Amino acid sequence: MTKPLADRIALVTGASRGIGYATAIALARAGAHIVAVARTQGGLEELDDEIRKDGGSATLVPLNLTDSDGIARLGAGLHERYSKLDILVGNAGVLGPSSPIGHIELKTFTDVMAVNVSANFQLIRCMEPLLKQSDAGRAVFVTSGAANKATAYVSPYAASKAALETLARAWAQETANTKLRVNLFNPGPVRTRMRATLMPGEDPATLDTPEQVAEFIVPMCAPDWTETGKFYDYKTRSLMSFRSPA
Repeated sequence: MTKPLADRIALVTGASRGIGYATAIALARAGAHIVAVARTQGGLEELDDEIRKDGGSATLVPLNLTDSDGIARLGAGLHERYSKLDILVGNAGVLGPSSPIGHIELKTFTDVMAVNVSANFQLIRCMEPLLKQSDAGRAVFVTSGAANKATAYVSPYAASKAALETLARAWAQETANTKLRVNLFNPGPVRTRMRATLMPGEDPATLDTPEQVAEFIVPMCAPDWTETGKFYDYKTRSLMSFRSPA
Protein backbone atom coordinates (compact mmCIF):
# COMPACT_ATOMS: atom_id res chain seq x y z
CA MET A 1 0.00 0.00 0.00
CA THR A 2 1.42 3.37 -1.04
CA LYS A 3 1.99 5.80 1.81
CA PRO A 4 1.37 9.42 0.76
CA LEU A 5 3.94 10.87 3.17
CA ALA A 6 6.73 8.35 2.59
CA ASP A 7 10.22 9.82 3.05
CA ARG A 8 8.85 13.06 4.51
CA ILE A 9 10.08 14.57 7.78
CA ALA A 10 7.35 15.87 10.11
CA LEU A 11 7.97 17.89 13.27
CA VAL A 12 5.05 17.77 15.73
CA THR A 13 5.02 19.82 18.94
CA GLY A 14 3.03 18.79 21.99
CA ALA A 15 3.40 15.24 20.74
CA SER A 16 3.23 13.41 24.07
CA ARG A 17 -0.57 13.49 24.42
CA GLY A 18 -3.88 14.62 22.99
CA ILE A 19 -4.11 15.98 19.46
CA GLY A 20 -0.34 16.13 19.04
CA TYR A 21 0.06 12.48 20.01
CA ALA A 22 -2.72 11.38 17.67
CA THR A 23 -1.42 13.55 14.81
CA ALA A 24 2.09 12.17 15.16
CA ILE A 25 0.73 8.61 14.92
CA ALA A 26 -1.48 9.45 11.94
CA LEU A 27 1.39 11.13 10.08
CA ALA A 28 3.65 8.16 10.82
CA ARG A 29 1.05 5.76 9.48
CA ALA A 30 0.99 7.85 6.31
CA GLY A 31 4.74 7.24 5.99
CA ALA A 32 6.37 10.29 7.59
CA HIS A 33 9.32 10.11 9.95
CA ILE A 34 8.20 11.95 13.09
CA VAL A 35 10.30 14.45 15.01
CA ALA A 36 8.26 14.42 18.21
CA VAL A 37 8.69 17.38 20.56
CA ALA A 38 7.26 17.54 24.09
CA ARG A 39 8.28 18.23 27.67
CA THR A 40 7.36 14.74 28.88
CA GLN A 41 9.94 12.02 28.22
CA GLY A 42 7.57 9.23 29.30
CA GLY A 43 4.85 10.39 26.93
CA LEU A 44 7.34 10.57 24.06
CA GLU A 45 8.51 7.04 24.76
CA GLU A 46 4.91 5.79 24.70
CA LEU A 47 4.45 7.56 21.37
CA ASP A 48 7.60 5.95 20.00
CA ASP A 49 6.36 2.51 21.02
CA GLU A 50 3.02 3.12 19.30
CA ILE A 51 4.64 4.39 16.10
CA ARG A 52 7.03 1.43 15.97
CA LYS A 53 4.11 -1.01 16.35
CA ASP A 54 2.91 0.16 12.94
CA GLY A 55 6.37 0.00 11.41
CA GLY A 56 6.98 3.74 11.61
CA SER A 57 9.93 5.70 12.97
CA ALA A 58 10.41 8.70 15.22
CA THR A 59 13.05 10.94 16.69
CA LEU A 60 12.20 11.98 20.26
CA VAL A 61 13.03 15.52 21.36
CA PRO A 62 12.32 16.27 25.05
CA LEU A 63 12.16 20.06 24.97
CA ASN A 64 10.34 22.84 26.77
CA LEU A 65 9.29 25.16 23.97
CA THR A 66 9.98 28.20 26.12
CA ASP A 67 13.66 27.30 25.55
CA SER A 68 14.20 29.38 22.42
CA ASP A 69 17.86 28.36 22.20
CA GLY A 70 16.70 24.74 22.31
CA ILE A 71 14.44 25.35 19.33
CA ALA A 72 17.36 26.89 17.47
CA ARG A 73 19.51 23.86 18.28
CA LEU A 74 16.74 21.60 17.03
CA GLY A 75 16.66 23.49 13.74
CA ALA A 76 20.42 23.16 13.40
CA GLY A 77 20.23 19.45 14.17
CA LEU A 78 17.53 18.89 11.55
CA HIS A 79 19.61 20.78 9.00
CA GLU A 80 22.65 18.65 9.77
CA ARG A 81 20.74 15.38 9.62
CA TYR A 82 18.15 15.93 6.89
CA SER A 83 18.90 19.31 5.25
CA LYS A 84 15.12 19.92 5.09
CA LEU A 85 11.81 19.73 6.92
CA ASP A 86 8.63 18.79 5.07
CA ILE A 87 5.95 19.25 7.73
CA LEU A 88 5.58 21.42 10.83
CA VAL A 89 2.58 20.89 13.10
CA GLY A 90 2.50 23.58 15.79
CA ASN A 91 0.18 21.93 18.26
CA ALA A 92 1.69 22.54 21.70
CA GLY A 93 -0.31 24.92 23.86
CA VAL A 94 -1.32 25.67 27.42
CA LEU A 95 -4.72 26.74 28.68
CA GLY A 96 -3.61 29.03 31.47
CA PRO A 97 -5.93 30.30 34.19
CA SER A 98 -9.72 30.40 34.12
CA SER A 99 -10.24 33.73 35.87
CA PRO A 100 -11.39 37.30 35.30
CA ILE A 101 -8.64 39.42 33.72
CA GLY A 102 -8.22 41.51 36.85
CA HIS A 103 -7.39 38.42 38.89
CA ILE A 104 -4.60 37.19 36.59
CA GLU A 105 -0.97 37.94 37.45
CA LEU A 106 1.24 39.39 34.71
CA LYS A 107 3.67 36.45 34.89
CA THR A 108 0.81 34.00 34.41
CA PHE A 109 -0.28 35.88 31.30
CA THR A 110 3.24 36.01 29.86
CA ASP A 111 3.76 32.30 30.58
CA VAL A 112 0.76 31.46 28.36
CA MET A 113 1.99 33.78 25.62
CA ALA A 114 5.46 32.24 25.81
CA VAL A 115 4.20 28.77 24.91
CA ASN A 116 1.29 29.61 22.62
CA VAL A 117 2.82 32.50 20.68
CA SER A 118 6.53 33.13 21.24
CA ALA A 119 7.48 29.47 20.86
CA ASN A 120 5.68 29.30 17.53
CA PHE A 121 7.39 32.52 16.44
CA GLN A 122 10.75 30.91 17.19
CA LEU A 123 9.72 27.71 15.41
CA ILE A 124 8.83 29.74 12.32
CA ARG A 125 12.16 31.58 12.43
CA CYS A 126 14.21 28.42 12.85
CA MET A 127 12.24 26.04 10.62
CA GLU A 128 11.38 28.27 7.66
CA PRO A 129 14.74 27.72 5.89
CA LEU A 130 14.31 23.96 6.26
CA LEU A 131 10.69 24.00 5.09
CA LYS A 132 11.75 25.98 2.03
CA GLN A 133 14.25 23.23 1.20
CA SER A 134 11.34 20.80 0.90
CA ASP A 135 9.65 20.29 -2.46
CA ALA A 136 6.33 20.88 -0.65
CA GLY A 137 6.77 22.34 2.82
CA ARG A 138 3.59 22.35 4.89
CA ALA A 139 2.88 24.08 8.22
CA VAL A 140 -0.28 23.67 10.28
CA PHE A 141 -0.93 25.50 13.56
CA VAL A 142 -3.63 24.32 15.95
CA THR A 143 -5.83 27.22 17.07
CA SER A 144 -9.12 27.61 18.94
CA GLY A 145 -12.54 29.17 18.54
CA ALA A 146 -11.69 31.19 21.66
CA ALA A 147 -9.55 33.42 19.44
CA ASN A 148 -12.46 34.96 17.54
CA LYS A 149 -15.08 34.53 20.26
CA ALA A 150 -12.89 36.38 22.80
CA THR A 151 -14.12 33.85 25.35
CA ALA A 152 -14.59 35.25 28.85
CA TYR A 153 -12.45 33.99 31.75
CA VAL A 154 -9.78 32.44 29.51
CA SER A 155 -8.41 35.73 28.20
CA PRO A 156 -4.72 34.75 28.09
CA TYR A 157 -5.55 31.65 26.07
CA ALA A 158 -7.96 33.49 23.76
CA ALA A 159 -5.51 36.34 23.20
CA SER A 160 -2.64 33.96 22.55
CA LYS A 161 -4.59 32.01 19.94
CA ALA A 162 -5.67 35.25 18.23
CA ALA A 163 -2.02 36.29 18.11
CA LEU A 164 -1.02 32.86 16.75
CA GLU A 165 -3.62 33.13 14.00
CA THR A 166 -2.33 36.53 12.92
CA LEU A 167 1.26 35.33 13.04
CA ALA A 168 0.46 32.32 10.85
CA ARG A 169 -1.57 34.39 8.40
CA ALA A 170 1.23 36.93 8.04
CA TRP A 171 3.70 34.11 7.42
CA ALA A 172 1.35 32.63 4.82
CA GLN A 173 1.32 35.95 2.99
CA GLU A 174 5.09 36.28 3.17
CA THR A 175 5.55 32.80 1.67
CA ALA A 176 2.63 32.82 -0.78
CA ASN A 177 4.97 32.79 -3.78
CA THR A 178 6.99 29.84 -2.50
CA LYS A 179 6.23 26.13 -2.28
CA LEU A 180 5.49 26.49 1.43
CA ARG A 181 1.82 26.36 2.50
CA VAL A 182 0.79 27.68 5.94
CA ASN A 183 -2.64 27.07 7.48
CA LEU A 184 -4.57 26.96 10.74
CA PHE A 185 -6.68 24.15 12.16
CA ASN A 186 -9.45 24.61 14.73
CA PRO A 187 -10.39 21.28 16.34
CA GLY A 188 -13.22 22.63 18.51
CA PRO A 189 -14.19 20.67 21.64
CA VAL A 190 -12.19 17.43 21.72
CA ARG A 191 -11.72 14.70 24.32
CA THR A 192 -8.43 15.96 25.74
CA ARG A 193 -6.98 16.69 29.16
CA MET A 194 -7.10 20.42 28.42
CA ARG A 195 -10.81 20.26 27.64
CA ALA A 196 -11.48 18.29 30.83
CA THR A 197 -9.66 20.94 32.85
CA LEU A 198 -11.74 23.71 31.30
CA MET A 199 -15.07 21.85 31.43
CA PRO A 200 -14.85 19.39 34.35
CA GLY A 201 -18.58 18.58 34.33
CA GLU A 202 -18.72 17.72 30.63
CA ASP A 203 -19.26 14.11 29.56
CA PRO A 204 -16.16 13.25 27.49
CA ALA A 205 -18.12 10.58 25.64
CA THR A 206 -20.01 13.37 23.87
CA LEU A 207 -16.81 14.65 22.28
CA ASP A 208 -14.81 13.44 19.30
CA THR A 209 -11.43 11.88 20.06
CA PRO A 210 -8.01 13.28 19.13
CA GLU A 211 -7.65 10.35 16.73
CA GLN A 212 -10.73 11.45 14.80
CA VAL A 213 -9.45 15.01 14.61
CA ALA A 214 -5.95 13.99 13.50
CA GLU A 215 -7.30 12.33 10.37
CA PHE A 216 -8.27 15.80 9.11
CA ILE A 217 -4.88 17.34 9.86
CA VAL A 218 -2.96 14.79 7.78
CA PRO A 219 -4.30 15.94 4.37
CA MET A 220 -3.22 19.51 5.18
CA CYS A 221 0.35 18.20 5.49
CA ALA A 222 0.40 16.41 2.13
CA PRO A 223 2.25 17.66 -0.97
CA ASP A 224 -1.02 17.89 -2.91
CA TRP A 225 -2.50 20.40 -0.43
CA THR A 226 -2.40 23.75 -2.23
CA GLU A 227 -4.28 26.20 0.02
CA THR A 228 -2.43 28.69 2.19
CA GLY A 229 -3.49 31.28 4.75
CA LYS A 230 -6.72 29.39 5.41
CA PHE A 231 -8.56 28.12 8.48
CA TYR A 232 -9.94 24.59 8.68
CA ASP A 233 -12.86 24.25 11.07
CA TYR A 234 -13.19 20.64 12.19
CA LYS A 235 -16.68 20.99 13.66
CA THR A 236 -18.19 22.13 10.35
CA ARG A 237 -15.66 20.23 8.21
CA SER A 238 -15.03 23.37 6.20
CA LEU A 239 -12.04 25.33 4.95
CA MET A 240 -12.53 29.05 5.53
CA SER A 241 -10.92 32.27 4.41
CA PHE A 242 -10.33 35.10 6.84
CA ARG A 243 -12.38 38.25 6.27
CA SER A 244 -12.22 41.75 7.70
CA PRO A 245 -15.04 42.68 10.09
CA ALA A 246 -18.11 44.07 8.33
